[in-house]
Amino acid sequence: ALNLGAGWLIGLSGTCNVFNEKEQKGKYSVPNLDVKARQLLLDTNQTLILNCRGRWELTWALPSGVGRDQVQMEESRCGRTGQQFCSRLTLSPTEAQHTGLYRCRYRHRTHKQSSVYVYVTDSQQPFVEPKGMSPDVLYMKEKQPLIIPCRVTHPNTTTTLVKFPDHRLTPDQRNIIWNSKHGFTIRTPTFYYIGLFFCQTTTDGVIHESRIYFIHRPVSTILDVYLNSSGPVQALKGEKLTLNCTATGELNTRVNITWDYPGKNNSINSISKRILRHRTHMLFYSILTIPKLQRSDRGLYTCRVTSGENVKQQKVTVTVYDRPFIRLKPRQGSVIETQAGQKSYRISPKLRAFPVPEVIWLKDGMVAAEQCSRYHLDGNSLVIRDVAEEDAGKYTVLVRIQEHGLFQNLTLTLVVNVSPQIGEKAVSLQDPGSVPRGSRQALHCTSHGIPPPHIQWLWHPCPPKGL
Repeated sequence: ALNLGAGWLIGLSGTCNVFNEKEQKGKYSVPNLDVKARQLLLDTNQTLILNCRGRWELTWALPSGVGRDQVQMEESRCGRTGQQFCSRLTLSPTEAQHTGLYRCRYRHRTHKQSSVYVYVTDSQQPFVEPKGMSPDVLYMKEKQPLIIPCRVTHPNTTTTLVKFPDHRLTPDQRNIIWNSKHGFTIRTPTFYYIGLFFCQTTTDGVIHESRIYFIHRPVSTILDVYLNSSGPVQALKGEKLTLNCTATGELNTRVNITWDYPGKNNSINSISKRILRHRTHMLFYSILTIPKLQRSDRGLYTCRVTSGENVKQQKVTVTVYDRPFIRLKPRQGSVIETQAGQKSYRISPKLRAFPVPEVIWLKDGMVAAEQCSRYHLDGNSLVIRDVAEEDAGKYTVLVRIQEHGLFQNLTLTLVVNVSPQIGEKAVSLQDPGSVPRGSRQALHCTSHGIPPPHIQWLWHPCPPKGL
């Protein structure tokens, strides 16, 4: 016999048959009960006999209130040629807790079954399950109906749902639905249905109460999950690593926080947890500590938070370096160019360093930011606003990690190109007028630009007079 959630299962021995599609159709495609009615009504202290026939091995699934020592099974091969399987179930004497669904099914095709619901009426025990010493706990799930299983032993029993201590609820067959085989179903339960409930009925002038049900709504809403590091983590070998994972949940939420990381099986690593309750929410902390980082600790670290069916997680990549370092080199050669009048120009070498270094920019040997207000640092880069000709020169970036005695520098030459300009255009010159034919004249053209401009003279004949 195998235990089931709502009862238990009895198997009958026999020869195992191989099923095929044709055999599953036709007569006895499902087991056949000798009871044609969908429900039976018995009194206590009677005998229940059910006969089942089928083409393959049979099993019975019985209500949870039926004890193994209270039922008898008789199995046989039947049919004209003995190719069928028959089973007789005998239950005696019947009791109120025997009320429930009796199912005959095929052993290897349990979805192929026939069933009958049996009421065992007892005026002294109108509810199937006797009253217990402590409440049964029922869980209210979001967007799911709530069933309060106060089943009764007679189909016509009038039952009322009561919220402790004395608030009576009448079935309306819309949201509160009564069914003698299942109990009360609340189709869309609200927070009102959290608490103690019981069912009540009157038989022969006597009030009977079911066992008490404590209805609890597990809260599993995870509002947010975050790590104390918003970006990749870099550290030196031998240093201590501490990652703090914080989960925010609704009041009464309970969460489980787990870590996945490369050194998960290392016993020297530790995880500490803490819970803080605020007026509107709960905070859950899980702090992972690795006392001495090794190269094997580099990789992906995942904090996973679960509450019921809800799951949220955050990830961070940890890089472990053997020693501090500075790697500095030009991005596009040691000579760089820009154009005068450009709105801004960024001098940005290739720099990788750990730990984070101190960066200072010099222009022609002096601190750049102190020379001109148009110069400012942006990360490791120097930005020049409103580029002018005087910005040309030698720029040196000094990079140092003082606590580890590391130092590097790089000098770049900035060339500022200036568009050619003709000086005479900037002043108003008088027309020299006529000059004697055959005389010698000198014309001057003054220009400036970087790189030096190329000057070309062109002659145009004067237009004829009168035009």
